[in-house]
Amino acid sequence: MSEVDIRYMHRALELSKRALYTSPNPRVGAVVVKDGEVLGEGWHEGTGSPHAETQALAGIDPTGATMYVTLEPCTHHGHTAPCAPAIADAGIRRVVVGLEDPDPRVRGEGCSYLRDRGIQVDVGIAGGEVAGLLAPYLRHRRTGRAFLTLKLASSLDGRLAAADGTSRWITGPDTRAFVHRRRAEVDAILIGAGTALADDPTLTARGVEVVRQPVRIVVDRTGRISPGLALMRGPHETVAPISRADGSYGRAAHAATIVATSSAVPHDARLAWKSAGAEVIELRATDDGVDVGSLLVMLGERGFTEVLCEGGAELATYLLRRDLVDRLEIHSGGVLLGAHGRGIGDLGVGTIADAPRWRRISTTAGGDDAISIYEPERG
Repeated sequence: MSEVDIRYMHRALELSKRALYTSPNPRVGAVVVKDGEVLGEGWHEGTGSPHAETQALAGIDPTGATMYVTLEPCTHHGHTAPCAPAIADAGIRRVVVGLEDPDPRVRGEGCSYLRDRGIQVDVGIAGGEVAGLLAPYLRHRRTGRAFLTLKLASSLDGRLAAADGTSRWITGPDTRAFVHRRRAEVDAILIGAGTALADDPTLTARGVEVVRQPVRIVVDRTGRISPGLALMRGPHETVAPISRADGSYGRAAHAATIVATSSAVPHDARLAWKSAGAEVIELRATDDGVDVGSLLVMLGERGFTEVLCEGGAELATYLLRRDLVDRLEIHSGGVLLGAHGRGIGDLGVGTIADAPRWRRISTTAGGDDAISIYEPERG
């Protein structure tokens, strides 16, 4: 692995981030280089759009060149023609790959196809950085479950809300703009009934260019929320991933709001939600909520790759206690709320040795705030 390889793979990573929403497909970037000159660049825009490799090859003569691509080229036909044959036919001499693709339709076949045709293939260049960007996609393709990111807006002393439950605004405008960008990237936003009632949020991505709005999911075990809330009054339809009988994924029209509830909810409440345009999903009731783990599996089966939870302390505690969180986004605002502020509840930690550990992936500044990303040490 040379410095040159790392530099061009980093460029491919930068390109892959240009499209905010590609789900259920991965975000991929590609660069074609020959004799130190960049001949072509490309990135994938999403389902139905040309793949990054095809974009990078368009309009150039890449004979004898090297292609840098963040994820293994495919060999299967979907909405577009497979990339590995196109690379081989173009006369590429070497392909540098960030990560092999765990999708069952790929899993090393793309790299094998290229090697069988005499092309040098090197895998793992900047693989950790590529894995960080593609973590939701990788989790989904390996396990079938939707990846869950928990976003917590926290005061400097670790409180999520003031004593009266208010939390607008712990963080400043720069951090809120970051949240809207994140909403544009994910398949769905998850909140609890308490947050829906206290804040009446729309849960839409605003101030950023979007190809569709995320699906809004409310967890309501007992039928507390009204069909008149903002997230019910907004658009009744959006676009979301779907799974097909052949094992592939695509996108289709989808209810803009899902209410995840239990059998304890009266029929009239369910009917009112459905009349407001929501999809109602019944889940197993637990002592303190509904089975969100099963919900993530169901969403994953549909092709959802990432769900962003913006719920309050109650839902956050539930998810952390059950080890359902794949990534933490801690948005620390420059405010102190004191002992009566509301925070994360009981996680069953009696001693420091029992405390779950998290690895900090990155920290960035946003005005007076800090945005820190963590992943659990369980991997």
